[in-house]
Amino acid sequence: MSTDDVTQAIARIEAEERELEFTTFTNDDAWQLGCVLVELAIARDLPITVDIRRGTQQLFHAARPGTVADNDSWIERKVRVVERFAAPSYLVGLRSKARGTTFNEQHGLPLQQFAAHGGSFPVRVRGVGVVGAVTVSGLPQADDHALVVEALRSFLG
Repeated sequence: MSTDDVTQAIARIEAEERELEFTTFTNDDAWQLGCVLVELAIARDLPITVDIRRGTQQLFHAARPGTVADNDSWIERKVRVVERFAAPSYLVGLRSKARGTTFNEQHGLPLQQFAAHGGSFPVRVRGVGVVGAVTVSGLPQADDHALVVEALRSFLG
């Protein structure tokens, strides 16, 4: 990605964050949003794992054919980025890139625990803040991010 591409992607993702805000977030919301993601994956035959959490409680988890246990590890690492920085994992990684460094160099966090790669998006409730994360693993990072955004738009739309 060129510097201009990174800058544009950062602006787009920051706009997505402002747009994709919940008024409430219940267990049933997590289930329905997870089903939207799984239905998109089935329709497109995507090998993804989907994970939705509120706080530390996992409310939804599904693994499509073609995924492996390593996808769960990627999910854990992406979620930790969202929890720590209250921002999409892809955005956090791009912000480091825009500074001419990498996420791990900038923050000194262990690679085995944190992955600032696309696919985890904060569940933000208006007037409350970040209460959880919706995460996809299995595609290239920009595609993981885009799928989560598409599902959130559909669910919140």
